[in-house]
Amino acid sequence: MALGIAAYATWGLFPLYWPLLKPAGAGEILSHRIVWSFLVVVAILAVRRQWSWIARYRNEPRRVLYLAGAAILIAINWLVYIYGVNAGHVVETSLGYFINPLVLVVLGAAFLGERLRRLQWAALAVAAVAVVVLTLDYGRPPWIALTLAASFGTYGLLKKKAGAPAVEGLTVETAVLFLPALAFLGFLQSRGTLVFGHESVATTLLLAGAGLVTAVPLLCFGAAVTRVPLSTMGVLQYITPLMQFALGVLLRHEPMPPARLVGFALVWVALALYTAEAFRHYRQQIRVTGDAAVA
Repeated sequence: MALGIAAYATWGLFPLYWPLLKPAGAGEILSHRIVWSFLVVVAILAVRRQWSWIARYRNEPRRVLYLAGAAILIAINWLVYIYGVNAGHVVETSLGYFINPLVLVVLGAAFLGERLRRLQWAALAVAAVAVVVLTLDYGRPPWIALTLAASFGTYGLLKKKAGAPAVEGLTVETAVLFLPALAFLGFLQSRGTLVFGHESVATTLLLAGAGLVTAVPLLCFGAAVTRVPLSTMGVLQYITPLMQFALGVLLRHEPMPPARLVGFALVWVALALYTAEAFRHYRQQIRVTGDAAVA
């Protein structure tokens, strides 16, 4: 629980970090996140002298496949998120992470055999109405929010199925993405558009620091998601969008017209229904467990 809270609170502060990396574009920032994250986890493994798992993973192709799929999904999530924040859509990025718990419910039902209860169905119906309202307000589907929710929700599902320890899982994920990211940075350098090393020292250091600020919350998330039910992770996930929403409205002064506020209010109603059902179900499980112990 503590690791999950730490991960989501750190992500909630990300809208303050990515704008500091301009004039680097979303593609370069993403590539630096991947390259430096890989170096961070390799350094952690070197310090802990934990290399034996690599030989074991060679005989576990399914686990590696799950982690490779997770790597692709998290790269998509990072790219869209960086673009959204630096393009002035912090509020819409927060919407994506508000929707994400409901995506986890759907994924749990579709792939983990979890049955949807009545209040969960009601929450999903209200969320669907909210997406329609927000589509009408934006004049387009809220694609940033929907992409963030779908990619990160599925990422969590694949991490759950892989069941890999946090450092090992992140090592495989960043290793899958490392060479393509490095090649893209080389491409930018050949075109003379690479920002790293060509702007201020502060910008260069912040780009390199993207690896640390990326790896730490992901390690916390990876450690939490393999130990905590997806439904509980969904509740903890509210921390990130609440912080991002506050930053977008109060600090970045992004517009919140009445129709958009109605859409967000519907999402919050859906989340309230979902949370109420989660706690009700949890109390029932505790009661059943207690009765079984007495019997």
